[in-house]
Amino acid sequence: MGAGREVSVSLDGVRDKNLMQLKKLNTVLFPVRYSDKYYADAIASGEFTKLAYYSDICVGAIACRLEKKEGGGMRIYIMTLGVLAPYRGIGIGSKLLNHVLDMCSKQNMCEIYLHVQTNNEDAIKFYKKFGFEITDTIQNYYINIEPSDCYVVSKSFAQSEANK
Repeated sequence: MGAGREVSVSLDGVRDKNLMQLKKLNTVLFPVRYSDKYYADAIASGEFTKLAYYSDICVGAIACRLEKKEGGGMRIYIMTLGVLAPYRGIGIGSKLLNHVLDMCSKQNMCEIYLHVQTNNEDAIKFYKKFGFEITDTIQNYYINIEPSDCYVVSKSFAQSEANK
């Protein structure tokens, strides 16, 4: 996994038959347990939820939810994006996020957003590289995690005239 080498990473959709891989990744990556609704939303998002494989090993995932915006239009909420620690820094997270951003453009989404814990400087820096901005702060968003505050980090897309 040396610097400068092209990393062979493939993405695959999440469906019933491989949902357990997403559940196992989430158990390792995140300090919370996700509900059945989270997994149902992830599957329902179709192309917006992907598993990342490095040499046929599942090492990361992005899970999104489609939402209707007030006044029409659709937006994407990134529920989770994570890569196993030994595989970070080689472009896997970027590949996952770029896939979702491409899908947002193709499907004329007006916005993509997520919540980031206020002390998660690596995540904030990562998303800013892709044009996301901190648009709000929510006090006491997280339960049983310190700090409990989060930022709302979002990116808007230019809408074609036909979709306004």
